[in-house]
Amino acid sequence: MIKPHRFSIGPADAEIAMLQWGESGKPPALLVHGTGFVADVWDEVARDLASTYTVYALDRRGHGASHKPGAYHFLDYAEDVCRVIDTLELRDVYGIGHSAGATDLLLAAQLLPGRFTRLFVMEPTVMDPRAARSGALNDESLARVEGTLRRRAEFDNADAVFARYRTAPAFADWTETSLRAYVRHGFVPLDNGRVRLCCTPEIEAAILRPIYEAMEQVYAGDARGNPFGGLAGIDCPVRVTTAAKSGPIYQEMARRAVSLIPYVSTMVFEGAGHCVAQEVPARVVEAVREFAK
Repeated sequence: MIKPHRFSIGPADAEIAMLQWGESGKPPALLVHGTGFVADVWDEVARDLASTYTVYALDRRGHGASHKPGAYHFLDYAEDVCRVIDTLELRDVYGIGHSAGATDLLLAAQLLPGRFTRLFVMEPTVMDPRAARSGALNDESLARVEGTLRRRAEFDNADAVFARYRTAPAFADWTETSLRAYVRHGFVPLDNGRVRLCCTPEIEAAILRPIYEAMEQVYAGDARGNPFGGLAGIDCPVRVTTAAKSGPIYQEMARRAVSLIPYVSTMVFEGAGHCVAQEVPARVVEAVREFAK
């Protein structure tokens, strides 16, 4: 079994935790997880791809062992991806991302033209700036963001986390390998022997607010503005995928992405839900390889 090499880039106050599967010298593939997770949830996909690629994955800011600065706009994440690519001097990158992590790659591709060879993005979070609305989050979305603050953050031990999550609907279809990777690396041990989420409820709520704003077409960005218009400038082939068992909003955001990106194609993972890489990793690898042909 290929075990990933762990390292980090950047200074202590802006550190990005990284994993690498396989030897250097092969074409690079960069994997970016979705909200709440960690680089390790890619393990089954990454181990398979490592026969062909030098596979990298990162803990997104606010997650895992990476920095938690309090700034969680879409461009913050995209700039982190650019920093990884520049620091590691990666060229001809195959970007593979899920949900908000897929968005990171789409936005990074417009910031670093010519650096990606292709992008495989699974249900990215995308708004259409041509249909932007004024106003703020509706009450339902605001309640969902605030409800995150009530999420349980501490458990007696990792086994207790696994037992709890194994029966949770959100994780019901995950492979055991993927779920154990998340439990092991998505929690930090405390001095009293208990474990706590790395992406705390407070951090996750801060991350989710701009995501829900994008869903509702009210995302304005920060002082840098709304970055989604730049998707029209992506200069490499992009495959946007959806999952048949996923929610309607993911289908809608995929349609928005397809309408904005110039060199785009689509596919559907039948019989799978939103976290497709953790549910059917072999099918994801097959699709990733097929798109590379």
